[in-house]
Amino acid sequence: MLLGIHHVALICSDYQRSKYFYTQILGLKIIAENYRIERDSYKLDLALPDGSQIELFSFPNPPTRVSGPEACGLRHLAFGVESLEVVMTHLERYQIAVEPIRVDEFTGRRFTFFKDPDGLPLELYESKRDRAV
Repeated sequence: MLLGIHHVALICSDYQRSKYFYTQILGLKIIAENYRIERDSYKLDLALPDGSQIELFSFPNPPTRVSGPEACGLRHLAFGVESLEVVMTHLERYQIAVEPIRVDEFTGRRFTFFKDPDGLPLELYESKRDRAV
């Protein structure tokens, strides 16, 4: 029935800041960018290499979202990566705080968290590779 996740929609508080973060820092490719005058809103479609997408929306005065990791709703967005260290170093060059590396107790895979400009928790989850755990 379900084939995969097509996209995740995010609403940001500062469109230009978030556009820069997702395209220039995280390197997502712009598929389409549209301004909807009737809503005073941008919609930016971004592609990841695996074909999944992020829709980045802006709205005037969006309500604050609870971002605590244990709040109901979206807990976090996780990105698969080949090497945590490579991506962590890249993020830290932009003064983006990255949590210490953890190990998933069930899969043995390494992961860490950082936040987008609006405080949304983002996870880096390392792909399987040969390593001594």
